[in-house]
Amino acid sequence: MIVSFSVSNFRSFSSEETFSLVASKRLAGSHEEHAVSIPNSEEKVLRTAVLYGANGAGKSNLFKALRYLKSTALRQRKKNSGTGREAFRFGGGVNEPSSFDLQFITGNRLYRFGFKVEDQKITEEWLVRVTGGKEKPVYERITDEDGNVTIKAPGLKTAGEKLKALVKVGGLQNQSFLATINANLDTPDFGKELESILAWFKNLLLIAPDESFAPLGHTLIKDSDFLEFAGNFLKSSSTGVDHLEAIKEEISEDKLRSLLPKDLVSKVLEDIREDKDGLAVVRLGEGSELLIERTDENHFYRITIQAAHEHQAGKVIQLELDDESDGTRRLLNLLPALHHLRTNSAVYFIDEIDRSMHPELVWKFLEFFLKSCEGGQRQIIVTTHESNLLDLDLLRRDEIWFAEKNQNGATQLYSMTDFNVRKDLEIRKHYLQGRFGAIPFLGNLDRLLEECKPA
Repeated sequence: MIVSFSVSNFRSFSSEETFSLVASKRLAGSHEEHAVSIPNSEEKVLRTAVLYGANGAGKSNLFKALRYLKSTALRQRKKNSGTGREAFRFGGGVNEPSSFDLQFITGNRLYRFGFKVEDQKITEEWLVRVTGGKEKPVYERITDEDGNVTIKAPGLKTAGEKLKALVKVGGLQNQSFLATINANLDTPDFGKELESILAWFKNLLLIAPDESFAPLGHTLIKDSDFLEFAGNFLKSSSTGVDHLEAIKEEISEDKLRSLLPKDLVSKVLEDIREDKDGLAVVRLGEGSELLIERTDENHFYRITIQAAHEHQAGKVIQLELDDESDGTRRLLNLLPALHHLRTNSAVYFIDEIDRSMHPELVWKFLEFFLKSCEGGQRQIIVTTHESNLLDLDLLRRDEIWFAEKNQNGATQLYSMTDFNVRKDLEIRKHYLQGRFGAIPFLGNLDRLLEECKPA
């Protein structure tokens, strides 16, 4: 679970801003089931958070900052290819390092992972165990002016010989040491602790407005429980869908080549040779995917998703997923998150959860998570404009966050706990009236309307 995330000098973030999911002790007694104990601490961490803000306020930039941190933690980079960081451009800090710091829980331990990064190199990096408020470094990394990487690893003294050798080598200046470990060593070489940390980052699932959690058709085919769950959820949500069907049809290699560009076919066939599971999935469009399975001979399949509508008693019409509404498709693409979190520990960050979805569906989606995915280290964070979620029957005040830009164009983050709010206050109404900020100022549009009136 994410406990806190701090970022500075990245996209719309200038000075350091912190997004904290530590439960406020002042709210003890409010939705206690929404909070989970932090290991070796008297504090608790929240299972959900909702971030509001006007268009362009920087909500999605928090999402992108976390995606960049995940990529840096796991992704192997080519030598001299830079770091891909995007510095804040409205001030004088373009040449200053960007900074990222994440506190997270995996297993029964609290960690801090972070780094400072310039355009060409990661200047500092750290992985720290936090126990009872005390920090013990697992490793610390410094890159000097000449690009030489030095690792100090007091927490890896019992590591195997291969990891100790990697500590001495250091790795590329533009690649994190954690990614270097991930790329060069197998699990037996780096041990259970680093395995748990790398697994946590892989289970940090970030879903952009135009993305889904996983290849949907392949997920429906291989998991009959999810197929049933998704169909029942859509039916209960008044989408008109009675149930779903996923159809897997074997096709020839010639048919595969007719469906994909030539260069993509070559890349997919190359990727499948390197994939340990021997699988490759290519999305053709909404509700249609290509699946390639590597055996002694490659097998090629086309998977299509159909939604069954019972328009009269006993009469069912099958529609391709492309024929369903944007809202139904968006909901279906998010349902793997709910299904996954019912039995697995993971963190989901969904950007613009309300995209194409009815306000009541968004409300029910979060309610379903909070009531059916209890226990374990399960967490959902969302950005949204949907004001119906501003309901203290659904959320605690410390689960509600705002993003707003200051006069310098920099994003600032703050929580509803910064305001003195009565328990019986209709917070949705007061938000729309501007009490908490983080809404667009539309006075300029009124002025423009006056100017555009015919003479």
